[in-house]
Amino acid sequence: MFCGAMELTDAQFNKVKDLIYRECGICLKSGKEALVRARLTKRLRALRMGSFGEYINYLENEGGQLELTSMIDVMTTNKTSFFREIDHFHFLRDSVLPKLRSRKIRLWSAGCSSGEEPFTLGMVLSESLSDFERRDVLILATDLSTDMVKQTKSAVYSEEKLTTLPKSLLNRYFVKIGSNGSKSYQLSPTIRKMVRPAKLNLMGSWPMKGPFDVIFCRNVMIYFDVQTQAKLVNRFWDLLGPGGYLFVGHSEGLSSIQHKFQYQQPAVYKK
Repeated sequence: MFCGAMELTDAQFNKVKDLIYRECGICLKSGKEALVRARLTKRLRALRMGSFGEYINYLENEGGQLELTSMIDVMTTNKTSFFREIDHFHFLRDSVLPKLRSRKIRLWSAGCSSGEEPFTLGMVLSESLSDFERRDVLILATDLSTDMVKQTKSAVYSEEKLTTLPKSLLNRYFVKIGSNGSKSYQLSPTIRKMVRPAKLNLMGSWPMKGPFDVIFCRNVMIYFDVQTQAKLVNRFWDLLGPGGYLFVGHSEGLSSIQHKFQYQQPAVYKK
């Protein structure tokens, strides 16, 4: 039975840290104990458990795999917005899309959170390609979090989530829904139909074969150690087609790891 405030021991913190690293590559650093305790308390309440020790034992026993997924959901941060780090979308529009001559275009938003990034990509393509409707466009949108994948599939956003969206795009691509004074908007089928949301652990096997023209993996690798970052970047290289582009977060860069990409501009690399 859940009984309020509890202590998370160093040993328990280290056990949780090891489980998360083993499962998805996220590296929790010292100093995150209070954060871990607060977020795991939500799971203890949901399961009506009385201690972190009981919870960890449950995770490690048969049947705990499903809960491990729920734990990672509450532990991951899902901060995003439409047109976040807008320079990337300008570069995509001006320097990448004009070179894509093939009818078939494939993009991947790896770590898509609640869908703002892949849907922004869709709007940029729709606005920038004069022959957009004749192209075969697919944007794969993957995330580790089950909840985030569900959000992306629904493509419904509160008015507050749309503050970074130009008014012209809001009017063109969103429909107001809801009642009782709530202001929510759903993305139009024009953009939704080209985005394929799916749950994916970047540290696991990848069922897709590529090649991709563009991969966005932004503000994801900050949670990984250098070895994990290098492994992931090299896997991206293998899945990109010749001349393909990798976009990472502005706070990430690839200077600390060995890779074969050519630097283009801050946080943009070319195969």
